[in-house]
Amino acid sequence: MNNRVLFRYRKILVRLIIAVLLMIGAGITEGCTPSEAVNVFIRINQNGYRQDDVKTGIVFSEKVLDGVNYVVINTQNNKKIISGNLGQSLGTWGRFKHNYEIDFSALKDPGTYQIQIRNNKSHDFRISNDIYSGVTENLIDFFRVQRCGPTNPMLHGLCHNFDSPYIAGDSLFGKVDVTGGWHDAGDYIKFVNTAAFTTYMLLFAYDFDPVRFGFDRDNSGAPDVLEEARIGLDWLLRCNYKPGGLITQVQDLRDHEVGWRLPEDDPLRYERPAFKGIGKNIIGIYSAALALGSRIWKAKFYDDDYSRRLLESAENIYRLKGSAPDLDTAPSGMYQDQKFEGKLALGAFELFSATSKGSYLKDSKDYAATAGPDYWWSWGDVNSLAHYRLATEDPKYLGYIENNLTHWNHLSDSTVYGDIGVYPWGTTHLLFGVILNNILYTKVTGNSQFESLAQKQMDYILGKNPWGISFVSGVGKTYTKHFHLQITYLKGIGLPGGIAAGPTSQDVLKNYQIERKPSGLDLFNSDNVKYFDDRNDYITNEPTIVTNATAVFVFGMLNRK
Repeated sequence: MNNRVLFRYRKILVRLIIAVLLMIGAGITEGCTPSEAVNVFIRINQNGYRQDDVKTGIVFSEKVLDGVNYVVINTQNNKKIISGNLGQSLGTWGRFKHNYEIDFSALKDPGTYQIQIRNNKSHDFRISNDIYSGVTENLIDFFRVQRCGPTNPMLHGLCHNFDSPYIAGDSLFGKVDVTGGWHDAGDYIKFVNTAAFTTYMLLFAYDFDPVRFGFDRDNSGAPDVLEEARIGLDWLLRCNYKPGGLITQVQDLRDHEVGWRLPEDDPLRYERPAFKGIGKNIIGIYSAALALGSRIWKAKFYDDDYSRRLLESAENIYRLKGSAPDLDTAPSGMYQDQKFEGKLALGAFELFSATSKGSYLKDSKDYAATAGPDYWWSWGDVNSLAHYRLATEDPKYLGYIENNLTHWNHLSDSTVYGDIGVYPWGTTHLLFGVILNNILYTKVTGNSQFESLAQKQMDYILGKNPWGISFVSGVGKTYTKHFHLQITYLKGIGLPGGIAAGPTSQDVLKNYQIERKPSGLDLFNSDNVKYFDDRNDYITNEPTIVTNATAVFVFGMLNRK
């Protein structure tokens, strides 16, 4: 055998060994034996289930499993609790042609359980009404990691204390103080659009349920969620740097060009321009956050001066809506809204709540009716918040939220995992939004018809997905570890409360060239949808303040007190 042929055989052998190791590695994380792990996988919500939750799991394989027996056992006494046979396959995911649902909703007794099929075992999972205890607090800590400027950040030093040397679009004004706030995601840029959304959601959570969101771990006298919201409010106030002048972004895309570094070591610390901008979309979410903050600070802390400053800024910015363009032009091209009506409806309602001026309520109703249902949820799609607020005044607005949920319920019925089957950039945020819509709907109606839909989205986020991974750091047995976040990567530590963006469609991914390392998770990627737990992947694996803000509300409301 000549050297060329020998080399070729060795190359083939190496590839085979790597493929087998990847498949075995993926199975071992399930607690399976290597011989079975290649064929059968079990996915469940790794965090567990509340006693009355709909409880489902997915079993999948490359081979037919119709009629195969499964059992659910109590791991504390090894007692068989439920036994059944797999039915017909629900359909195909990637290379796995056979996917089966197990429904064990009848299991309500608190305890720790496991699903077993042949020699394959699922992760242990709990049934308890306190399974979400502590999750919200952990998510709050993520915002401390994201803090910028002299705000007592977590895991890094003081940073960007010279924001900003000049204002693009207002060169005559000179330097402006826009220190503080939060870094938006894995980079160190700051945006009013996402900061205002984040601030609003933290305030909204407290306003929605002051008891659930009243925890004060540092005994500061302020609930943690309001303490963090204050970081956002203070920065938003600074961004209104003069009458009629609003900063919408700090730093440009040079931030992405200088390599990974801790924020306190940023070589661009003296080169972080601020950008002036305006649009009805920005006006809406900005005025909503400050008006709600004004009302809370007056009622909770009796701080009339701070409350007045917030309300004055909210009203001054709202007055610009007549002359402002419909949408701002984002200097970086990031977080560019496509519509404004929902945000302006929300801003008008919060101003009405803070002032009792009927003109604001009329504006809110008009804009909300024009906005209609958006069938989506993101930092730019918040119509449901305005519709919920108005439903407390007029129940007809609840119909828009019901339209959203009905649409998502239809999508969920056609997927293997019960998720809504849409994978944008930011899938987990969208799924948290589905759950949020259900919480709002149930709050007004007392109707739980969409509870199963909401539960399946949470299950997907927390491990009942093809990859068998929880996208929330520290929640579940196998969760995202290699976030696209410079601080934790450079320090070699885990990210408290981080949430990965989640699986994304190939239609999005194909537009970006990202170098990734091979992973056992690759086995579960389909041709159309992929997830990568890779620190270089800023599409599927980057945490953001907006996702955490929605998740704070969702987990807080699901936690039984």
